[in-house]
Amino acid sequence: MKNTNKTGIGSCRIFRDEVFEFADIDLIDGRAAVKGFSGNAHSAETSSVYVFPGFTDVHVHLREPGFSYKETIKSGTYAAASAGYTALCSMPNLTPPPDCAANLEIQTKIIQRDAQIKVFPYGTITVGRKGKAVSDMEAISDKVVAFTDDGSGVADDEVMREAMKRAAKLGKIIAAHAEDLTLIEKGGCINDCKYAHEHKLPAISSESEWRQVERDLKLVAETGCSYHVCHISTYETVKLIRRAKAAGLDVTCETAPHYLLLSDSDLRDDGRFKMNPPLRSERDRDALLEGLSDGTVDMIATDHAPHSADEKSKGLYRSAMGIPGLETAFPVLYSGLVKNKIITLEKLVTLMSVAPAKRFKIKNGLETGNFCVYDLSSEYEIKPEKFYSMGKSTPFEGWKVNGKCLLTVCDGKTVYDMRAAN
Repeated sequence: MKNTNKTGIGSCRIFRDEVFEFADIDLIDGRAAVKGFSGNAHSAETSSVYVFPGFTDVHVHLREPGFSYKETIKSGTYAAASAGYTALCSMPNLTPPPDCAANLEIQTKIIQRDAQIKVFPYGTITVGRKGKAVSDMEAISDKVVAFTDDGSGVADDEVMREAMKRAAKLGKIIAAHAEDLTLIEKGGCINDCKYAHEHKLPAISSESEWRQVERDLKLVAETGCSYHVCHISTYETVKLIRRAKAAGLDVTCETAPHYLLLSDSDLRDDGRFKMNPPLRSERDRDALLEGLSDGTVDMIATDHAPHSADEKSKGLYRSAMGIPGLETAFPVLYSGLVKNKIITLEKLVTLMSVAPAKRFKIKNGLETGNFCVYDLSSEYEIKPEKFYSMGKSTPFEGWKVNGKCLLTVCDGKTVYDMRAAN
């Protein structure tokens, strides 16, 4: 007779059909069994425990193969599990880059061996991510979630047009890193802002992002491609995407927590504040928040980009670009946006879970055995030394936040339990 593994979660609020319902649940063999209230409605009503569909992050750098001194698939996916994620889409700026079946297989073997949750790799748009020739899309299409050259924009119009045509035939998304390097000062490290001018630092203009989005949207209208814009950060980009959606184009976009909660007014000469795109102006941040509210911005991804301590210790000019984001995303967004009544909790869960999973066709949610349990009353200080990720350099260090992940279940298997981890 099979032994049943049963864990009582108890009275909580459970996210279903984009609203919260009071419930009393048990975890049975990795599946959530919803029970009747039988007098427990009051305790559920007052409970700070919430059950969310597992978060899906469509923009994560797991660094393997090629850069395992920064992060590994094992460390990155466990960090994600500890924060409530059950699915990640891994970026292709790797060595070798996944531009053909043989190169992709190197990554997928590591994923199969070490991943603690579901990982869906991207394929590259171009060979070697060099922007010169379209990759072997047809050979890897059924093994990748979408195509991107993230970390590099595709500058050549004809190359991007050809990539979009082929992606459209394959029914795959082109996820664009929008960056025109000709519009960036040599060595550009932060936004073109007062801080850059005062400290004589080379700048990254807003135009370097939105000009390439503008170009891409014209190609989307021409090719019928499904298009997704990575880590948007500017006022102008939000306007362009809003207009494209109104015109009926198949366009979505993501932004990241740091663009919603920080601006270039928060800059310090510290590698913790260096990422690409850079922190933008207050006007840009306000536009992104408005985009969340009106549906222009479809989802929140972390752009989790860990580096070694040495690579992040050289100030704004010389440090590597990128910060870890998986373990801070929900608590900083809940504390900064939901508690301040900028968006609702339902909206935040939709942005982090429902919308990305739907757009990238990833099975998620309670009914599939993919969910997380959070205690929203838990208050603590963000201490990077406690991260499971190998990347520790975060601009959110020292922030006081609410929201602690208690449990994460992926495909019916418990992949993180705070009680066991501690």
